Amino acid sequence: MGRKVGIDVDDVVAAAVRVADRDGLDSLTLTLVANELGIKTPSLYNHVEGLPGLRRLITLHAAGVFTGIVTEALDGLEGADALRSLARADRRFAQEHPGLYQSFLPAPRPGEDDEVYDAMAEPVYLIAHVLLDMGIPQSEAVHLIRALRSLLHGFLDLEAKRGFGLPVEIEESYSAAVELIITGIEAAADRNSDERQP
Repeated sequence: MGRKVGIDVDDVVAAAVRVADRDGLDSLTLTLVANELGIKTPSLYNHVEGLPGLRRLITLHAAGVFTGIVTEALDGLEGADALRSLARADRRFAQEHPGLYQSFLPAPRPGEDDEVYDAMAEPVYLIAHVLLDMGIPQSEAVHLIRALRSLLHGFLDLEAKRGFGLPVEIEESYSAAVELIITGIEAAADRNSDERQP
């Protein structure tokens, strides 16, 4: 296998994303990425700091892609409509890029890797603005974003792992789950509005 001329770190990340989406992030190896690029495995060390470094770059890439998807999903929408659009976009992302979707875990904590932390925080800020505009107080926004994420991720993880066996349309179940969490968020916004009434 001869070394290909002109390969850079972006090529390496793109190849790694293809492998991760095809085979699963846990199956990602430098050898598979090198094979995808048609180069020898040691050549990858010219571009990435081993497998941990490559996985970090995948996470940064995934965060950028997802931020763009969230921005587009929320554009021109507000409230429940924005959250429904977000949920549909999240499901498409998980289905089309399962490896990238897996790369969001584990989530970094402040001070561990500022670049990754900031990149992953971007879509959270966008979603927080939707909740704040709905009347959710800032003190509750993170809790509700975690609840929303837990519901969506839990459902999508079960779907990806073939966790739904009954012959009932999964998309309808997803919509029902999304409506359930939206109803809860709207109730929290109404409750906060009532508490602010004199």
